[in-house]
Amino acid sequence: MENAKVFVVTSGKGGVGKTTIVANLGSTLAKKGYNVCLIDADIGLKNLDLILGLENRVVYTIIDVVNGNKTVMEALVRHKKLKNLSLLASSQIANKDMISPDDMSNIISKLSKHFHYIIIDSPAGIERGFQNAVSAAQHAIVITTPDLTAISDADRVVGLLENQGYNDENISLIVNRLKLRLVKRNEMLSADDIKEALALNLLGVIPDSEEILLSSNEGIPISENPNGKLYSVFNNISDRILGKNVPIEKDFAGFDRDSESFFELLKRIFSRRG
Repeated sequence: MENAKVFVVTSGKGGVGKTTIVANLGSTLAKKGYNVCLIDADIGLKNLDLILGLENRVVYTIIDVVNGNKTVMEALVRHKKLKNLSLLASSQIANKDMISPDDMSNIISKLSKHFHYIIIDSPAGIERGFQNAVSAAQHAIVITTPDLTAISDADRVVGLLENQGYNDENISLIVNRLKLRLVKRNEMLSADDIKEALALNLLGVIPDSEEILLSSNEGIPISENPNGKLYSVFNNISDRILGKNVPIEKDFAGFDRDSESFFELLKRIFSRRG
């Protein structure tokens, strides 16, 4: 197997849905037949195992690997149904200073020979945990919600990523919890503010839906519910990760009757700097 493609999913603030997106992107890619490893780099908090429904199966964590108690392959937890989806869990009794960027790079190097895709769930913010998470990735996905505080914080993270050597070619944006009816009434998103703050490649738009909450609470990924509206959204985003050309308007076609005119609005909002 060739070396894995490594993504880090990050945000400027917590609560924007980053971890649920990591879980559902990973499970969707695994559903397509790829070997996927998810890494919970949010040391001291750990939520990824809960969303995947694996909290009772975690025996060893990333700290055990760093301390040399277990190899990284021994510490992995396989998903119950998606056997080609694995998790390297975080620890609640550790802190971010117990891991260094070199530790993360070594872990990624060892995992890379066994997986097609590695997705790192980065802690929100800009501290040591962020540095650990972004140090070994090839591509960064920034998550934001359509409120000005999240957009402002995401813009700060983009600047930090650029300082780490990332650029327009390997930073993408996912907008989460977009309320289509509010956008149409000009009650959500400022086109000028977002164009100025986040001129990035748009990887996906996730409409606001209770499906995410229900999926997370039940520990069942969206990929397990092909009848849900969000199933096609994550399928679209994963296809774009795979290099396929999937129009962004497909992300909200099932949520909005007038999807073509809405897409024109999105193009104006998220157009790149010329």
